Amino acid sequence: MSKRIVLLIYLMVVSQLAFSQGKSKADRFFEKGDYTNAAKYYEINLEGENCKKDLENIIISYYNIFEYRKASRYLKQLVNGRFVEADKTYDNEFNFKYYQILSALGDYEKGLDYLKLYKGNKSKPFDKNEAIATIEDFKLMDSDYEVEMVGFNSSASDFGALKYNDCIYFTSDRDDNRLLGKEYKWTHRGFLDIYSVKVSEENKPQGVAAKISENLNSKYHEGNFCFSKDGNTIYLSRSNFTDGKKEFDDKKNNNIQLYKSNFVDGEWSEPEKLSFNTTGFSYQHPALSPDEKRLYFSSNQEGGIGSFDLYYVNINSDGSFSEPINLGPTVNTENREHFPFISDEGHLFFSSNGHLGIGMLDIFVSEFVNNQYTKPVNLGAPINSQYDDFNLNYYNDTQGFFASNRKRADDNIYSFTQTGEIFIREYINKFEIRDKVTEQFVPNVSVTLTDRRQNINYENTLDSIASFNKNLLAGNYVLKVTSKEYYDGVLSVKVVEEQDQKHVLFLEKLPPPPPPDPVETIIAEKNIDKDLKDKDPMRFEMLTDVEGPPIVEKDGKLYFELEPIYFDFDMWNIREDSKKILDELAEKLERYPDIYIKISAHTDSRGTVRYNQILSEKRAESTRNYLALVGYVNARRIKFQGFGELFPIVECPNNDCTEEDFQLNRRSEFEIVEY
Repeated sequence: MSKRIVLLIYLMVVSQLAFSQGKSKADRFFEKGDYTNAAKYYEINLEGENCKKDLENIIISYYNIFEYRKASRYLKQLVNGRFVEADKTYDNEFNFKYYQILSALGDYEKGLDYLKLYKGNKSKPFDKNEAIATIEDFKLMDSDYEVEMVGFNSSASDFGALKYNDCIYFTSDRDDNRLLGKEYKWTHRGFLDIYSVKVSEENKPQGVAAKISENLNSKYHEGNFCFSKDGNTIYLSRSNFTDGKKEFDDKKNNNIQLYKSNFVDGEWSEPEKLSFNTTGFSYQHPALSPDEKRLYFSSNQEGGIGSFDLYYVNINSDGSFSEPINLGPTVNTENREHFPFISDEGHLFFSSNGHLGIGMLDIFVSEFVNNQYTKPVNLGAPINSQYDDFNLNYYNDTQGFFASNRKRADDNIYSFTQTGEIFIREYINKFEIRDKVTEQFVPNVSVTLTDRRQNINYENTLDSIASFNKNLLAGNYVLKVTSKEYYDGVLSVKVVEEQDQKHVLFLEKLPPPPPPDPVETIIAEKNIDKDLKDKDPMRFEMLTDVEGPPIVEKDGKLYFELEPIYFDFDMWNIREDSKKILDELAEKLERYPDIYIKISAHTDSRGTVRYNQILSEKRAESTRNYLALVGYVNARRIKFQGFGELFPIVECPNNDCTEEDFQLNRRSEFEIVEY
């Protein structure tokens, strides 16, 4: 989430320090929260005295205004020892910031090194390759949600959307009232207020968004909020002030506190501060449980696990509150947890930068089982991105809103529709290995089923009945089969949610051994047997057809002799130089309407095995789609399969290859499987 609205993520501090004459202009900007100007002036004098502290403040400044590449450049100087000749150490928090920034920039491998440094001996060791593979899984989880940016976003920060009846309520700093002296130094914009906009059933705005109430919106910050089910009570995050004046703690910080207001006689009452707020700490992001007997929130109050933890208070029958109760170490980490939301099923959704994720803040969900919350699950893409994703809530069983500053934008509101299951379930999958011609079970086969981490899920030798059942999580798997009498077989399997599946791999039988006595043959042009024309006239015609891409025979199989269909790194779209080749292939297939082909697509060895498998499947599918949609080839005549990095043209141990070698491996090939 945007550090611009740090009131909702950090302490929401507006410093009121009396600056001494000895402080630099950069220091004064920094302590006011004006990080844009602070960074500029720190850079001018970076070589002077106190340069280590200035370097740290530059990093914090660029971190807070989302200039991650600039922050990364100065972090590299800090961790490599520049300006710290007298003291070779630096604050451990910068290791965590470097991990976050490198993750936001997509360099997970390097970033995880700094996460290891940050954690040190404070937690269980973790395997970096396993962590990278897990993050790649999060990025590939694109089937559970559909997301869309809403139409009432502005050029400012918009977030915290809730739908009630035919209106959407949200928080924004879109009101530019700087001319009235109401500028928040962090963003150089106005303070946050609560807005509403009337919408259609499709959430299309039916008017202009407006502030909901002068009683609720003050001249300072009003942030996240939640309503009671009847809509007559609102809990909200607000700058701590009384009688129009800010209240400060002994460190001169103005923290965020939780307030409550009631809708009486058509008006919102003056918000009242909740009793459990403690001076010197922030309380923010309120969320009611479905039965409205608990109020959840985020706080940095004393005694927590991390810098911000999730808590709840019980709401008593007389409206009073219990003392805050920490949700514990399963949910809370040593870093930050924010923006709780409790679904009607009792699931806890929240944002965190302490659990393993794709980028900065990610959204997680935890089930409430046996009176405790389970290990949080990362919602993955497209909900989560490499930047801040936060403030998710549902307004019915499958639809809701969240906010994100992805695409280097200010905070924007997105709507979502849940299309899959959130929590991992196992599904029954039946596997069969059959003869391609007779469709009977192939006897005496050795089978190995692996997941994308190449972990073996099933391994066995099957006798007469080549069939087995396996409970599997949703995801991608590879089945490899060997037999003495058949060609080896490979089948890529995608296990989908909410569905038991059956997978059949057909094997092609090896040709019989040659007869002991030589058979007289006459080798004609292009090595065509003289009897071929009589025995298989169609095969003879295809092998001797000189129009279009030639058809050649290799190991008893027929292939199109084509220029390679290559792909750019990490891409699956058809390149311009390949379209002409595919057009020629489509023309050839039009002349032979009985030909059925198989497309085999491959990747280079960079990336994880699971990622490359999915990438190859996308390449195979895009090749098929081009032939079907552009070349007008009946899609039923085209089979396609991705093999990931299993069958390279050029072996690249430890990825020690030139770019030209990698390019040779990123390809599609074409085999004639039936005619």
